[in-house]
Amino acid sequence: MNEPLEKRAPTVMFVDDEPWVLTAFQRIFEDTGYRCIYCSSPSEALEQAKSVKVWVVVSDNQMPGMSGIDFLCNMRKISPDTVRIMMTAYANLGVAISAINRSEAFRFITKPWDNDELLSLVEEGVARHDILTSMRSRDESRYRSLAQTVALKDPYTRGHCDRVADYAERLARAAGVEEPLITCIRHGSILHDCGKIGVPEEVLNFPGKLTLEEFEIIKQHPDWGTQVAREAHMPEAVVNVILYHHERIDGSGYPAGLAGEAIPLEARIAAIADVFDALTSDRPYRKANTFGEATAVLNGLAGLLDTRLLEIFNKKVIPELTDQYPTAGMSSPSPDHLYP
Repeated sequence: MNEPLEKRAPTVMFVDDEPWVLTAFQRIFEDTGYRCIYCSSPSEALEQAKSVKVWVVVSDNQMPGMSGIDFLCNMRKISPDTVRIMMTAYANLGVAISAINRSEAFRFITKPWDNDELLSLVEEGVARHDILTSMRSRDESRYRSLAQTVALKDPYTRGHCDRVADYAERLARAAGVEEPLITCIRHGSILHDCGKIGVPEEVLNFPGKLTLEEFEIIKQHPDWGTQVAREAHMPEAVVNVILYHHERIDGSGYPAGLAGEAIPLEARIAAIADVFDALTSDRPYRKANTFGEATAVLNGLAGLLDTRLLEIFNKKVIPELTDQYPTAGMSSPSPDHLYP
């Protein structure tokens, strides 16, 4: 029970009173690398959850002795960080609403299930648990480890979150921001892309212009990360960076389409740092810009990024970075820099 989470495979629990269902789950998940527990009753599952750290639980609803909704409610009391998924053959809106409202179920899936959908749901649940426990730790090293997990899915962004945190903290100090907001900006910047854990790798690594459908998937990552940050009771300023770092001053950004100073200061700071690192890093579709080239592009973005903060960034932060990294970037500018 006290073994560090990172040293163990994620534990996934399946609860169903039908033996054939548990056998089917066993076949589906035998090669996934998860540590799987199969329980034929809610009481057995609850007893196991007292001694085993469960990352994700998938439960049937219609079971003798205790409904799945009641089981998930009890599971939440025993193991509040466990991500709860409801499965039932009797799907209706009332059951779904009750599962969400009473047990805070993360997802709802019907029988007969689609194997690929079930695998994806469990994978998403494992990622959500990882993010939640990392955020609740209030440990910056865990935040950075989480950012590295995102980078494993998207090699072109390796180091991106650390660099954005560095640039954002420099800009915040140059702009006269004080603690504890600076720490929140740094932590939010480290975590700003954590929602990309839920984005398919083929979308993240696509070496060209995304389709509208693929872009809509990418655009979900601030909401996805924010949901977990709020569940982890992160400071509001950290949440703001995760949620609003893709908003733009003219209202053209996402997810809320905020404009001007309606965008929180911490998010406006992180947005500049995020764009600057995107400009000066290699991406699947283009090579990095030099700091000088990136400065020229930033100067043309005053209608999209905060003008006052851009001036401070150009006058104070970029000279610092140029002195520290004199050979950064060796290729030509590209207009494809703001999204995703």
